[in-house]
Amino acid sequence: MLCSISGEAPQHPVASSKSGNVYEKRLIEAYITENHKDPVNGEELEITDLIDLKSSRIVAPRPPTLTSIPSLLSTFQNEWDALALESFNLRQQLQQTRQELATALYQHDAAVRVIARLTRERDEARDALSKVTITAGGVSNGDAMQIDSQGLPEDLAAKVDATQEKLSKSRRKRPVPKEWADSELIEKFGVATTSKALHPGAKSLAIDESGQLVLFGGDDGAAGIFSIPENKIVESFTAGSAITDAVWYGSQPVVSTASGAVKVFGDSETTFTSHAGSANGLALHPSGDILASVGVDKSFVFYDLPGGKAVTQVYTDSELKTAAFHPDGHLFAAGGTDGQIKLFHVKTGENAANFDLEGPVQDIAFSENGIWFAAVAKGSNSVVIFDLRKEGKAAEAKVLEIGGQVDSIRWDYTGQYLAASGPRGLTISQYTKGTKSWSDVISTAVPATAVAWGPGAKTLITVNNDGIVTVLG
Repeated sequence: MLCSISGEAPQHPVASSKSGNVYEKRLIEAYITENHKDPVNGEELEITDLIDLKSSRIVAPRPPTLTSIPSLLSTFQNEWDALALESFNLRQQLQQTRQELATALYQHDAAVRVIARLTRERDEARDALSKVTITAGGVSNGDAMQIDSQGLPEDLAAKVDATQEKLSKSRRKRPVPKEWADSELIEKFGVATTSKALHPGAKSLAIDESGQLVLFGGDDGAAGIFSIPENKIVESFTAGSAITDAVWYGSQPVVSTASGAVKVFGDSETTFTSHAGSANGLALHPSGDILASVGVDKSFVFYDLPGGKAVTQVYTDSELKTAAFHPDGHLFAAGGTDGQIKLFHVKTGENAANFDLEGPVQDIAFSENGIWFAAVAKGSNSVVIFDLRKEGKAAEAKVLEIGGQVDSIRWDYTGQYLAASGPRGLTISQYTKGTKSWSDVISTAVPATAVAWGPGAKTLITVNNDGIVTVLG
């Protein structure tokens, strides 16, 4: 028989009536006195529950005092007993710790597997979402509903066809208006008027049909209509969050916001909320009745403005930053953070062609000649002119070196002049059809985050990051 505590043959063996284990009497009594439990199974145990076991043994002599060798040996025995009890307790604690560690490792491994599975399912869902094309119509009045068609409704598709037929036939035969500004006049451009700081963080502006009112907004969530003749804000609107782009719908101002809302102000105010995230850019169709917006959720949305509803939402494979319609209205261009300019058929929403830039697309502008469009990458000092009739690298008809960072580009109505603005100033480049060559007409150190041509190209309107509107002419 061996003691369950010390692991040695006991001198006074006793057995526990609760567990049946054999112990050295003095060791188990000392353990019970302190813990009142069986050291093996943890059940309640008292000294009266111990059963003496008979065995032949040599009776140790009683030490008379500690000065004798027998008394010293007894003292050593007591010390050994204490060490045996401590060793037993340590073995118990080690076993319990091993069990707790095994349980914790199992739970950690299970958690890691669950996280890996959820991450994989999330990535698969995002990938599937980026490849799915759906339509959604979320307007403020709650009457619009989602539809499954990718293309435009029949009435809007017919409007697109009619607009293309009307504009494409007369485009190449259209002469330059007699009152249009020539290069000699543009060379003399200087600062005509400058406003005070209005809406800080302004990144876009739009000129109304009269050429007298400028719509723009800033990071403060407010949009303003600036009168050029009066050189002041004549009307203000609150959009609720930072304004990312602005266009005119007839006499009604339209803005997109960082919260994803597209707001149409005026007599029939409407709010569209189709984007999940910031709505980064706006474009108005040449017919004047179809609005497009692009957003951080990788989608572009077409809106029926007279009907006050969203009619088509198409998802792409990257975040979209800027938008533009072809001057004939049959193509829609969206620039993404992946450096691609994606062209889509307006009626069906199908991809027509892709053009590549060396960086996230900052701005796009179509030329009125119908075959060129200009694009600039974020932080780039050059503007790339693409030819729609070609593909790949051959589509790059011209690269204009501006000499400073370009944030905004705009063609004039005749397609002769291209204005490029940035934090270091703006440059106007001219294409001469007779010699098929490009030249810089004027460069001026007027910083601007957005630029637009005034009536007859006789003025150029800019806004900078401080919200200062400047008119050059």
